[in-house]
Order: sequence, then C-alpha cells, then structure tokens
Amino acid sequence: MQLPRHPARPAACGGRRMTEGTVLRAARVTGPGRIEVVSLPLPEPGPGQVRVRLEGCGVCASNLEPWAGPEWMQFPTEPGGLGHEGWGVVDALGEGVEGLAVGQRVALLGQHGYASHDVVDAGQVVPLPPELDGKPFPGEAFGCAINIFRRCGIEAGQKVAIIGIGFIGAALVRLASQAGAEVIAISRRESSLALAREMGAAHAVPMNDHWAIIEDVRRLTGGRFCDVVIEAVGKQWPLDLAGEIVAEGGRLVIAGYHQDGPRQVNMQNWNWRGIDVINAHERDPARYVAGLRQAVEAVASGRLDPGPLVTHRFPLERLNEALDATRDKPDGFVKAYIVCS
Repeated sequence: MQLPRHPARPAACGGRRMTEGTVLRAARVTGPGRIEVVSLPLPEPGPGQVRVRLEGCGVCASNLEPWAGPEWMQFPTEPGGLGHEGWGVVDALGEGVEGLAVGQRVALLGQHGYASHDVVDAGQVVPLPPELDGKPFPGEAFGCAINIFRRCGIEAGQKVAIIGIGFIGAALVRLASQAGAEVIAISRRESSLALAREMGAAHAVPMNDHWAIIEDVRRLTGGRFCDVVIEAVGKQWPLDLAGEIVAEGGRLVIAGYHQDGPRQVNMQNWNWRGIDVINAHERDPARYVAGLRQAVEAVASGRLDPGPLVTHRFPLERLNEALDATRDKPDGFVKAYIVCS
C-alpha cells in the first residue's frame, strides 16, 4: 500500500483531483509512549486507488500493545501507521476508478490513518450518506461490531452476556437488545455499566469478584446460564469467566483481541458443556467491506448511534494523549478519535 500525503491548492488534473497542499502530515510512534509528527511528499493514487483527505481516525485498543513497546515491536512506525479507522473526503482518483467522485465523503479501510491523507484501493472505500454529515465516523470499528454480531447468531428471547463494555461491547449490547435478547452486561467501571443500560442491557453486573459474578448470572438465568456469551476484553480472566457462564450447548464468542501472549482454557469445562466457540475476528477483505457498508446503513438509519460511543477528541499532535486515554480510560471514556485535518 502507498503511504498517504497531504492536499493543497487545486491543481489542473482534468477534474480528477483537488489538491490543497503539497505535503502529508503524519504521526508516527518513535518508541514506547512517544510520537512525532512528520511532513512528507504528498502521494498520488495509482491505478484503481483513491486518495482521501482524512477528517479523523478512531483510536483502536489494539494499538495499546504496540504503544507499550513489546519486544517484537519495531520503531518508528510507518507515518500514519496503526491508524485504521479513518474517514474523510476523496481528493484524488487514480486511473480507472469509477463510482467515486472528488469531494465525496467516505469511510475507508486504510492502515495509515493517523495522518492528513491516506491512499487505498477504491474497493476499500465506502461512501457516507447525508445522514452522517458532520459526524465523526470510525467506520472500521463500527464494521467490526457488525461483523462480530453476525457471528454471534443471536436470536430473540436468548439470554446474552457481554463481558467488557468498551466501544465494541456497548455496540453489541445495542445490537443484541434490538434483536430481542435479554442482555447481561458485565464490566468494571460504573460509567460503562451505565452506558450498557443506556444501550439496552436488561442487567448490569460489576466485574469485581469472579465467583460473585457467576452466582449473579446463575440467578438471572434461572440456573441455566447464557445462550451466548461474548468476551470483549482480550484478557485471560474475562475469557475464564466467559467459559463459566455459558449454558450447556451454548455459544462462546471471542471478540476481545488477545495480543499480549498465549491463553489457557478450561477445556474440560468446555467439553462438558458441549459449547460452540467462535473466534469473531475477520480477515477476509470482502467481509470487512461488507461489514463497513452494513455499519454505515445501521448508523444512518439510527439503529446505532455514534454519539454515546465516540467520546474523546484529540488533534493529531496529541495522538500520545489519545492512546494514553484509551489505555487509562478516564471517567466516561468509550472511544477516542484523532482530528486529522
């Protein structure tokens, strides 16, 4: 993939692009907990590509492990690297691109979103409707929630537990409750539990004592436990807890991103209960794009509301603060985004 660059003054390009600048401004991580903002030449999109002048980019919790500087991490990152939840306005079209126009507002599946621009294949871009004008829209993150929900197979009348009410967990609470499920939200912070109730959770259980949670869920489900349990934290204990509160013949869905080392599971318990285990992480690009399109429709129709889920805004130069907030979760925090332009 080509790296992004920056727009400037309109240039004569047969109406194919509007250039407002000559440089790309991009943040890169130079070491654990350190960033710098650099200026580089503005790239031109190749055949079949588009250049997007980014308005913003969501900050994903998957960035936190690289941000901490594990042994496998190499610094500096590529300019704009780690950012993959961008949206903005098309400002240049490569040869052969059809169905998109300069000036069109879009969400994209890029990998260099902590920058003023990104260049991606045209097939990785989804237009945004007027209903989303002026709203921050980290489309990849919403698309991820949609794809996870699809893999859950949730039906009306089921009892569904969601462990971890961050951005993904809260979005899944809304989708599951809209599907007619009785949702039990389990999370550490009171603000997260309050958000879960706002999103439609029938029950909110503090995530503080392993055995107390199990007994709470047993009571709330009449001793049967949950038809579907979604682990949305990415740590060992929530995974252990998930296996304890799924019903016999139920479904355990792993939505958390486990990137800080191997995991152990109680396979005897999983065998005994006869559960299905779903790893709800997608890698098929076509599936990603389909999820993004469905997310756009869900938000435009009001099925999902970004307002309570996208809570903290930072300029590009303060990407470090956005990453720290994503790690430390100040009161009321759900998701941060970077203002790129």
